[in-house]
Amino acid sequence: MLEPTIPSSGDPASDDRRARVRAVLERRHLTQDLSTDQANTSWMQERFVARARALFYARMMFLTLGLLILAVPIWSRYFALTGPGAFGGYFAMLMYSIANYLVLENPRAGRIVTYVTLCCDLMIMVYLIIRGGGLQSPLLATQLLFTTLFAILFPKPLAILPPLLALLITTRIDQLLNRSPTAVEVLTLLWYLALNFIIIYVLVYLNEREVSAHREVIELQGDLKELAVVEERNRLAREIHDGLGASLSSLIIQSEYLLSLAKDKDEALLKEIVELKASAEESIEELRRNLRMMREDFDLGVGLEDYVKTFRERTQLEIRFQRGGTSLAKLAPEKQLALFRVLQECLSNAAKHAQPKAIDVKLHFGLSSVDLSVRDDGKGFETNGSKAGHYGLINMRERAMKVGGQVIIDSAPGKGAQISFSVPV
Repeated sequence: MLEPTIPSSGDPASDDRRARVRAVLERRHLTQDLSTDQANTSWMQERFVARARALFYARMMFLTLGLLILAVPIWSRYFALTGPGAFGGYFAMLMYSIANYLVLENPRAGRIVTYVTLCCDLMIMVYLIIRGGGLQSPLLATQLLFTTLFAILFPKPLAILPPLLALLITTRIDQLLNRSPTAVEVLTLLWYLALNFIIIYVLVYLNEREVSAHREVIELQGDLKELAVVEERNRLAREIHDGLGASLSSLIIQSEYLLSLAKDKDEALLKEIVELKASAEESIEELRRNLRMMREDFDLGVGLEDYVKTFRERTQLEIRFQRGGTSLAKLAPEKQLALFRVLQECLSNAAKHAQPKAIDVKLHFGLSSVDLSVRDDGKGFETNGSKAGHYGLINMRERAMKVGGQVIIDSAPGKGAQISFSVPV
């Protein structure tokens, strides 16, 4: 599992908060990009471990009482707990209780071992009840405790059957031992059965309510977090649009005014003003595109096709765009941005370094991924190294890693280049 990575901000209060979050994530073996299901599963596991630990301490109390029974001759004879077999059973129970405690943290083994050892405890309890008088035994009330423990630890209908069967098995063995139940014992049996069903209903019902309420709280926290992110994005989009957008618009207007003043004058000056205006127009288009992504109002296919068209007109290169498949689910803004930046980098590198005659851009929407392919017939390059100061390919791989995607670079000197970028839906 990846270690949670939360960067430091330099602010002591924020760093303390990050340290607390990091500590909780490490303790629960979770990552920073935690989902609602993962949070709920972690809570369920921690709750089970806490209850299973309480079972261990209860076992220690029973083992202490058991040792006292073994030490007092009259009590040990009453329950027929004499000889080496009784002490062997006692130490076996002690050993499996300790073994159970040691594996509690394991999500799967902890539950299985706890259930098996609890069933072993139940069988020992049935034996003691039978030896102590069956339905007249003073230990019969212990059966209600086992029903409670099973219902708390394993609140599923089938998982709670063993303690109910234990009561019926005790009654049947009483009959086999020629202990005919009296009317009072029949009433006792019915009374215990009724108490068992009441305990099971109350505990299972409360458990379902608790789990449902916790899941709702987790989902509500996730929804509130997403709403806060959306509201902050919209606020930033408004501020950027009204501030930087207005400044770029003013720059375009001023460059157009300068063009009208410099007409039929210095050619070099005219060229500089034209380039200034083109850069400002490209910047404001980039700004609008980013604002649409921030507001999640960005169509990936249309956006990439428009950029290819603009780049084709600016560079006069033959660039063909092909779109396939059907978009079944909207990509997250960071994944759309990653696809767009990779396309920008590919076209920019091809125009600057490859001297291609043609470039083919293919965008395909699949069931499980969105795939972008950019192929040119230019000079190509070595893929096993990068020049100092050139970070385009490194940035592509980092973007792919950040969104869980994959970049495949296929090129060789004189054979053009093809870059394939895939992100999961």
